[in-house]
Amino acid sequence: MYRQRFGLSGHPFPKNAQGKTLFTEFDGYKKLARAFQLLTDEPGVGLLTAEPGVGKTASIRNLCHSLPQPQYRVIYLCDTAISQSDLYRSLAMELGVRPAHRRAALWRDLKARILQLVDDKNEHLVVIIDEAQNLSDAFFADFAAFLNFAFDSRDLFTTWLVGQPRLRARLGLQHYAALQTRLAAKVHLEAFTKRDLFQAFFAHGIAAAGAKGTIIADSARDLLFRGSRGLPREVGKIVRRALRLAHEKAQSFVDDPVMEAAIAEEADL
Repeated sequence: MYRQRFGLSGHPFPKNAQGKTLFTEFDGYKKLARAFQLLTDEPGVGLLTAEPGVGKTASIRNLCHSLPQPQYRVIYLCDTAISQSDLYRSLAMELGVRPAHRRAALWRDLKARILQLVDDKNEHLVVIIDEAQNLSDAFFADFAAFLNFAFDSRDLFTTWLVGQPRLRARLGLQHYAALQTRLAAKVHLEAFTKRDLFQAFFAHGIAAAGAKGTIIADSARDLLFRGSRGLPREVGKIVRRALRLAHEKAQSFVDDPVMEAAIAEEADL
């Protein structure tokens, strides 16, 4: 295993990064953390967007893991290329509600369950809808109505719509004005396109994996910066491939040829 050769305690930039392995020292994450705390204290709807591979799901997952249990119940939904009724059925099953066939009954039972959780059990519900750019027009058109409790005098749970940038553009359409007015927070995460921020991200990820010294040449790091386009997911895949290639060559250091080979292999996939 390459980890033994390089003295690593874990895989660098793991897909399940959270806690100390997740790089949180950048403005985008800090803005998200503030917005997340706001909607934790006062339930509402948040919008989180980013290009694929930037780390939007990892970031909000990390924040959800920080919520105290059992006061908070987090529900994660990602199967969004379905009808709005099927999405509500998925939510119902997560909440332990037998999904009714008729939409009106489904809404009634779901709302009753949410009221029970909040008023009787003092639970705070946080619903994460990932890949939300795939949600149907019908869902966006009526979700604002679903959020209406007690003559629209109460906000009972928090929803985060997480998706690609086109999601933000869709919700800006006049057709979804009712939902747009309910957005209490909007956050967009960017790739690490600034060299100094990328270097900080890289250093954090390598250190979090247990590296004690320099295992990747500075020039190879520059190649990684360009080859990954600053996307955390691509950085992780390329770095792990480069370390494996170096291990196969019995090298304890990633130089330019190894990094170039790793970038080329990832590009061919």
